[in-house]
Amino acid sequence: MAEMTPDVTDVTIDTENMELALSFDDGLDGSISLVELRLNCPCATCRAERQLGHEPWPPRGRTDAVLGIKNAGLVGAWGLNVVWSDGHSTGIYPFEELHAWIRRGYPEFRPDSGLGS
Repeated sequence: MAEMTPDVTDVTIDTENMELALSFDDGLDGSISLVELRLNCPCATCRAERQLGHEPWPPRGRTDAVLGIKNAGLVGAWGLNVVWSDGHSTGIYPFEELHAWIRRGYPEFRPDSGLGS
């Protein structure tokens, strides 16, 4: 039988402190900085940028970019989608991975696009 993963019970985006705060039904609570969240976006575009040796934030050639969140929403009961101030909106952060990130203290999304070298 597959192991049950904890369910998220609270999601708060604190724009003043630039953090995503999460609570889970197993008692784990924690936060992730919005900068770290954006740098570790799990979408294919951001994975490809990292694979090429580039950070996905700030956008290349944009030294004036200011990080912020325009909107965020649940993707079913399993993830969070964020619409960033730079218009990027394709990343879905699975709650299971965010739980592990908080527990470990660092993200462990695959670093590449999955396309190989």
